[in-house]
Amino acid sequence: MTAAESLASIQPQTDPVSRSRNGVRPHAARPVPGDGMTIQANFETLITVFGGSGFLGRHVVRALARRHYRIRVAVRRPELAGHLQPLGRVGQIHPVQANLRHAGSIAAAVRDADVVINLVGILFERGRQRFDAVQALGAEAVARAAAARGARMIHVSAIGADENSTSAYARSKAEGEKAVLAAAPAANIFRPSIVFGPDDSFFNRFASIARFSPALPLIGGGHTRFQPVFAGDVAEAIAAAVEGETRPGATYELGGPEIFTFRELMDYILKTIERRRVLLPLPFWLAKFQATFLQYLPKPLLTPDQVELLKTDNVVSRQAIDEQRTLRALGIETRLVQAIVPSYLWRFRRTGQFKTARHG
Repeated sequence: MTAAESLASIQPQTDPVSRSRNGVRPHAARPVPGDGMTIQANFETLITVFGGSGFLGRHVVRALARRHYRIRVAVRRPELAGHLQPLGRVGQIHPVQANLRHAGSIAAAVRDADVVINLVGILFERGRQRFDAVQALGAEAVARAAAARGARMIHVSAIGADENSTSAYARSKAEGEKAVLAAAPAANIFRPSIVFGPDDSFFNRFASIARFSPALPLIGGGHTRFQPVFAGDVAEAIAAAVEGETRPGATYELGGPEIFTFRELMDYILKTIERRRVLLPLPFWLAKFQATFLQYLPKPLLTPDQVELLKTDNVVSRQAIDEQRTLRALGIETRLVQAIVPSYLWRFRRTGQFKTARHG
């Protein structure tokens, strides 16, 4: 028996990828190679994933493991990345230590890699974890190391990245994109809207607040628009880039199938967790004043920079749609908020998942 046949014998076989009439890939037919030769070829490909132990990283590692790639997960604390091991076969996923501030550790993490993926990002600043250091200089360091190695580069940014933004987060994301493309012009950049899924930092945060607070804030009146995208769908887009299904050097904007205002999302959270709370409109200036104090909590509920972000809609641009730089253009059928979010927000209900509670 050949090595390819041996690998194939222990993997589930799948039917060839099927597509619906509009070219969108059905969920049940996500492309997972099943023939022995493809499995062997993928297993010989090494992918380094920076930030692979985080919320989005877990989904990316799972998507790559299903495709039989070898995965090196570059994280600051590899001893805390053990939860990734069950996502693949024995020896398929290997955490290593890396710090974006140390070029030597980055170079070691990308050694022999064929593809490098950067998922590292922060939502607020703490100590030496500054937006510029992590999302601009850090992204540049990873891209330079990938280019020196000759590896394909994939970088995750965010919708709203803008060098002229009043938000330091958005500016650092834009600077990171620019630096990545300067170092690796053929790199793919992905800009997701707010990403949801178990352990996300949006739906879980506001559901948690609603357990104790009599009101939920509608910052800026709650008119800001969002296009929430499931973490698993973002991971599928990244896997598509690994497999060469994206245009070199292109930036893709990733959003879900529906657009919601901030108010509509708060309404949906309350309905899902079966609680009644006042939705309290807060003008931006007042929200920013409150955030000045809230930012000092161990895990900030709101920061002044996040208030600045909320002044701009967070949806896929018309240009990205027209130029076919979206999930749909990649043949990925995006999943609804309503299909995923209740599966993990139930724990914020008074009676959990076992029976419907009265609102209160």
